[in-house]
Amino acid sequence: MKAVYLNKLAGYEELVFGEIPRPRPGRGEVLVQVHATAITPTEFQWFPTFKAKDGNPRPFPIVQSHEFSGLVAAVGKEVIVLNIGDAVYGMNDWYANGAQARYCIAPATAVASKPRTLDHAQSAVVPISALTAWQGLFDHARLTAGQRVLIHGGAGGVGVFAVQLAHWRGAHVIATASARNLAFVRELGADEVIDYKTTRFEEVVRDLDVVFDVIGGETLARSWNVLKPGGRVVTIAAQSEATTDERTRAAFFIVEPSPPQLAEVAQLLDAGKVRSFVEAVFPLARTREAYAHAVRGNLRGKVAIQVVGND
Repeated sequence: MKAVYLNKLAGYEELVFGEIPRPRPGRGEVLVQVHATAITPTEFQWFPTFKAKDGNPRPFPIVQSHEFSGLVAAVGKEVIVLNIGDAVYGMNDWYANGAQARYCIAPATAVASKPRTLDHAQSAVVPISALTAWQGLFDHARLTAGQRVLIHGGAGGVGVFAVQLAHWRGAHVIATASARNLAFVRELGADEVIDYKTTRFEEVVRDLDVVFDVIGGETLARSWNVLKPGGRVVTIAAQSEATTDERTRAAFFIVEPSPPQLAEVAQLLDAGKVRSFVEAVFPLARTREAYAHAVRGNLRGKVAIQVVGND
């Protein structure tokens, strides 16, 4: 099958467009005919990208991108809630090959029915970002109506969902963004916006209930100072995973698949209460160009890869 993959430990510049064997679903798994996927440039720095769970190197070829939208092409044993031909979206195992391919394998417990009103590219950018925002805000930070939340990177892949979901929950939303995206983030539901290039957020906000961080580093370090007593920080910044700082370790989390949450997000999308944003769409053969576009930053949403079809 057609796929984009790595044959060695490298960055996106070494991605290969070629043929690899089509996978087969095992027990509890589904084979998805991928119509679209989305890229996350930081995936090249993640532990599971090149390492197995036991720490040994993963075998090549390695396929990136762990969110997708497509059709169920086959089901493994004990899969009873999904049928061949179902339109689905979701995630697959971090330690397995991803969705930059004509077909991918996913646990049946990591997919849900695709939003009816979205095309495959619009759906493919949702699973990781929307679940990250949902779990960070509601499961880990326990954000409730009336609370004040600061969301760093409000126009990015995760940020666009975090702003919308926090607004939907009834929180007072403050978001950082570049000057180009300030009006855009306000349209998403932010009550206050901060140009992070000209204003230090800690000089204009304080007594926050929650800070949602996607940046890490100095931005995360400065975030603790704007919390009220009992306030909470959550972060998904990759460098926080290996930190020895207990406070940061407690704030860090990795998104987990959740069909019920994906189903709720799909309902919000179909009802127009939340929107999906695709910065750009590239065909599978131009995946390296897609990464080059994404790493330039200052995006609105995510970059998608169209694998099948033109919808």
